[in-house]
Amino acid sequence: MSAQTGDLPPVGLNLRRIRQGADLSLSQAAEQTGVSKAMLGQIERGESSPTLATLWKLANGFNIPLTSLITQPTDKRALFDPQFQKHEHIDEAIRFQTVFSYDPEVGSETFLHDIQPGQTHLSQPHLKGVIEDVFVIFGEIEILHDGSWHSVNAGSALRFAADQPHGYRNVTDTPARFHNVMHYTAIS
Repeated sequence: MSAQTGDLPPVGLNLRRIRQGADLSLSQAAEQTGVSKAMLGQIERGESSPTLATLWKLANGFNIPLTSLITQPTDKRALFDPQFQKHEHIDEAIRFQTVFSYDPEVGSETFLHDIQPGQTHLSQPHLKGVIEDVFVIFGEIEILHDGSWHSVNAGSALRFAADQPHGYRNVTDTPARFHNVMHYTAIS
């Protein structure tokens, strides 16, 4: 069964637009991103929903911010309204929503994350020079950076280089929520 272009989720449409804009075949895009040709085709056709790890491989491979893949290209809302939020994603260990899509004028994008007790999300390095700011709203999380875990409580924040392996975990018995701002310094 083949989905019509208008029925595809934003990720499939955006991936196809970005790949074609770069004048790359599926094989060339697979080589550039490290995501298989078959998986790329499935995502573009709306037959597969990529994990957060796969989304980051695509973003890094195309040298683009994550929200370029997951939000509508014309989505320029300057106000986050959780009742209207359409860009929620649930991955193996973490749920996230787009608060602000990538804005080239400020070089950043913002997400809202929820992580349940006992859950861990590990992330591969992002693009060179990417910095993350994490602000814990409620609960407590631990953040892996520079090879060790650092505890961050509600009302506290941490800034770290995200162009290296890093991660988030909740070792408590209560859910945690945090904002994450991605600062891109090397996107051209």
